[in-house]
Amino acid sequence: MALTIRPIAPRDRAVWQELWAAYLEFYETTVSEKVYDTTFSRLCDPDRDVQQGLLAFDGDQAVGLVHYIYHAHNWRVEDICYLQDLYARPEVRGTGVGRALIEAVNTRADAH
Repeated sequence: MALTIRPIAPRDRAVWQELWAAYLEFYETTVSEKVYDTTFSRLCDPDRDVQQGLLAFDGDQAVGLVHYIYHAHNWRVEDICYLQDLYARPEVRGTGVGRALIEAVNTRADAH
């Protein structure tokens, strides 16, 4: 697997929504179209760095996603990073996609 991980971009709306819908379905829940629209807009807003997301690709195929949020913490001066959603397509589970997404968030959180 030739895995590439990169930030979610405006051009990713369709693949992002497909992956997030599958994630929500796994947890037997749904959200309204307004929530999809708002969340995607926030994830792509360069002026809103507290809410971010990454996509994992195997070649041209999107195979996983992660969302994470920075927020204040009462026990620390600096913000902390909360990993909110993590999903890998069933056919790639066990191949390291989830671990790679978590490590990518960890790297970005350390830099933040």
